[in-house]
Amino acid sequence: MKIMLLLIGVCVLLLSAPTVSAGFPGVIGCTDGTHIPIIAPLVNEGDYVNRKSFHSINVQIICDAANIITNVEAKWPGSVHDSQIFCECTLSTKFGHGEFTGYLLGDRGYPCLPYLLTPYPDPEPGPQQRYNLANCRTRARIEMTIGMLKARFQCLQRLRVTPERACDIIVACVILHNIATIRGEHCPSEPNISSDPNHEHPDPPTDIQDGSAVRDTICHNHFF
Repeated sequence: MKIMLLLIGVCVLLLSAPTVSAGFPGVIGCTDGTHIPIIAPLVNEGDYVNRKSFHSINVQIICDAANIITNVEAKWPGSVHDSQIFCECTLSTKFGHGEFTGYLLGDRGYPCLPYLLTPYPDPEPGPQQRYNLANCRTRARIEMTIGMLKARFQCLQRLRVTPERACDIIVACVILHNIATIRGEHCPSEPNISSDPNHEHPDPPTDIQDGSAVRDTICHNHFF
């Protein structure tokens, strides 16, 4: 219970403190999904088959500039899209109610929202390209954090348990990762910060894209 409270406290504390990273203003976290392979479950087996045709849990992770995981959603089958996970999570509701000041950064697998800023799909030369570059460089932190998590816990390469048990293990690994990071412990191996081979970023649904005005304002004010 004390360890779980540590994770919750870190989430609240760090998501309330905007920082600037790679020249991108007001960033309080970066988000991405990662697929954790599992064995085929006996119930609702088809729901866990992802776009690459293997069974997985699609885990949403949010981190800060110090590689601390400030939020984790580990309960969704591999067939569920990143954008659906984010839009249905409690944190999204809190952002929508204005409980946090600042922005999350995500890739094109997410809708562009006033509090979740994604790259321009077809950037024009100049400010939009500079915006995309800063967005990409800042989001490299989430790729590094996911790489560190998987380097520390090799069991996440494939969990041979039920989906419910797999979700518990994933959250436990996140808590232990945060403790190790706070204590300054090094990863046992060099994390792979390249794109996750078990994750794809298909374009999000186009029915929720109301963050373009915020994105344009940041682009105009900070990247001209």
